[in-house]
Amino acid sequence: MPAPRTAPRTVLLTGAAGGLGTLMRGLLPAYGYELRLLDMRPIEGEPDAITADLGDKKALREAVRGVDAVIHLAGISLESTFEKILKANIEGTYNLYEAAREEGVGRVVFASSNHAVGFTPRPEGDAPHEPGALIPIDTPRRPDTFYGLSKSFGEDLAQFYWDKHGLETVSVRIGSCFLEPTTVRMLSVWMSPGDGARLFHAALTAEHVGHSVVYGSSANTRLWWDLSTARALGYEPQDDSEQYAAKLIAEQGELDPENPDHACLGGAFVTNPPVWPY
Repeated sequence: MPAPRTAPRTVLLTGAAGGLGTLMRGLLPAYGYELRLLDMRPIEGEPDAITADLGDKKALREAVRGVDAVIHLAGISLESTFEKILKANIEGTYNLYEAAREEGVGRVVFASSNHAVGFTPRPEGDAPHEPGALIPIDTPRRPDTFYGLSKSFGEDLAQFYWDKHGLETVSVRIGSCFLEPTTVRMLSVWMSPGDGARLFHAALTAEHVGHSVVYGSSANTRLWWDLSTARALGYEPQDDSEQYAAKLIAEQGELDPENPDHACLGGAFVTNPPVWPY
């Protein structure tokens, strides 16, 4: 396990009003971080938060000025039209990286997604799986939506900024981070909020990450993917979705490999993805 570097003190959290951003606002300060918050919507109870769109290059430049690192959660988190995805997730992420480069920020933690590899067949059979049966981090990208495509772009952008400019990134292919899983599929990809904070903390403090890609989930009994690159950062997940399994299976039944929504890693995103409401 790598020795931790000096923990960054001030971290810009983009997308701070969203579901994951709200969870991390409550959990990350316990690790010693001073969070600077940014979202396109005002954040209730946070009068000092920056209200700005990812297309506002001047505001982004000011937002990253003086921070030690960025956790980039902002953008569209479901499927949408290509035009909207292009503006928010592709151009917006580029704008964020350019601002970070111009202001000398050393590290970004980028919220990628399992939907960057959503058409990958899920492992067959019941968990627990042996390590060799888990989906590796270097599995070929197979995005399941324009949303997943934008996350593939973000990973490539992060690699470019590391190779070209020395700006480090940990790209976290997040599964589903909620207080508890809500579907049988989610039993395999769930990341508890506590484990999410542990993973982001590890991503911020690990030494010499260059551009690292990791899967983001808890240590679930029904885990589908390999967490070894996340563990190499110092991540030690403490939670497991199995405590919710009996109830969810009784309500929804086991996954059916003949159902396209169940056969691939991306779930319903491969057939009928949920659409961004804005």
